[in-house]
Amino acid sequence: MRILEVVGLTKRFGGRLALDAVSFTVEEGQILALVGPRGAGKTTCAHCLSGVTPPDTGRIIFDGREFTGGDRHDLARAGLARTFQFTKIFPRLTAADNVAVGLGRHRFARLAVALRAWRRASRRPQALAILTRAGLADSADRPAGLLPLGMQKRLEIARALAGRPRLILLDEPFGGLSDAETGAMSDLIATLRGEGLSVLLIEHRMDAAMGLADRAVALDRGVVIASGAPERVRSDPKVIEAHLRADARTSSH
Repeated sequence: MRILEVVGLTKRFGGRLALDAVSFTVEEGQILALVGPRGAGKTTCAHCLSGVTPPDTGRIIFDGREFTGGDRHDLARAGLARTFQFTKIFPRLTAADNVAVGLGRHRFARLAVALRAWRRASRRPQALAILTRAGLADSADRPAGLLPLGMQKRLEIARALAGRPRLILLDEPFGGLSDAETGAMSDLIATLRGEGLSVLLIEHRMDAAMGLADRAVALDRGVVIASGAPERVRSDPKVIEAHLRADARTSSH
């Protein structure tokens, strides 16, 4: 069953075309890898899909409902959660309190009220259960800002899971991680699929993404250049060329 359908998504910033008629689908219970070099339009796509930035044209259909240009809170309530390329945790709160924010399902302005309600309602067992899923139970009472990057990224996923989403959009979850942290993140994402959660994995690290994905879509300069089985996309000449071009551009700076 199709959980997300993206049709002809287009976004401009001034004279720059960031997304050009991008279309793809995510099937329920599967991992779709949206890959491409830096600057390919992946994060712009994530912003459009999660209601952060409205697209100029195109359609976003989530769980059979139209959400094109929809409010991010409406999308969250419908079951679409996301993480960000640069983690958005509450660094002074403990890991458990960060998850409590997700359990409260509230806006940031009501953070203090939600945390008090969480303590009164004894939500700590729920938070600990979610942290355990993310491999963070031993860090429940540590300030989130003191955790290593890999643990912070898994904490952000744990907070997203607190809202019991049907699809989770992961924006560059492997960025900046060591080999050990990459392994822990891969294990967590594979676990999510095993639990029946749909995952849209947005990543420029092809090695990490392709080993997890059921299907893949490759972007380059805002255009879909390949889609299908992960290995077929990975070996597509247009995909290889796009990454070689990006590597050459990076090494010249």
